[in-house]
Amino acid sequence: METGCRDLLEFAGENRFRTVLADPPWQFQNRTGKVAPEHRRLNRYETMTLDEIAALPVDQVVEEPAHLYLWVPNALLPDGLRVMQAWGFRYKGNLVWHKVRKDGGSDGRGVGFYFRNVTELLLFGVRGRSARTREAGRRQVNLFASRKQEHSRKPDHQYAIIESCSSGPYLELFARGTRAGWSSWGLQAVAGYEPTWPTYADHSGSNGKAAGQG
Repeated sequence: METGCRDLLEFAGENRFRTVLADPPWQFQNRTGKVAPEHRRLNRYETMTLDEIAALPVDQVVEEPAHLYLWVPNALLPDGLRVMQAWGFRYKGNLVWHKVRKDGGSDGRGVGFYFRNVTELLLFGVRGRSARTREAGRRQVNLFASRKQEHSRKPDHQYAIIESCSSGPYLELFARGTRAGWSSWGLQAVAGYEPTWPTYADHSGSNGKAAGQG
């Protein structure tokens, strides 16, 4: 479980970050309050409760102003907004990832109880005064398309967008692999990370030097 990672405060030490990217291991629940079976079947990692995610001391490892990019499934949007507030950020907008096939059409392999999900939300929040995005960010549209990789992994294109819109130092929480110029925290934040289960043929490896791991 991610709560078994080295304590976030210990990992950060004296470092303070201007931009945080987080992809928490959200828990899906059905109407009875139990973890939804369709998501339990797909999960390849331990999940965390909403309270556990919200309790992470993210507010203590950032400087001001700061930006937060928080991945949240469509069904858990209220949970994502709660976590953002708990971490000390104000919601300002979102980026939408459109999951596409090789031919550019929508990739309908996603799950969904009411609709077949082909999008995922990257919530954007700020902390402190004068926290606008950089000039490039004010030209960045809030929709981007790319193909899926392994289950739950987010597109590598996110880094180029974030680095052009927000200033470092950069911290990634619940990272898969590492990236040059970023501090990476999480059980899978190891150099040369590769999935350990069967997945899509077009999954990507990661690059960069390990800045930390669980």
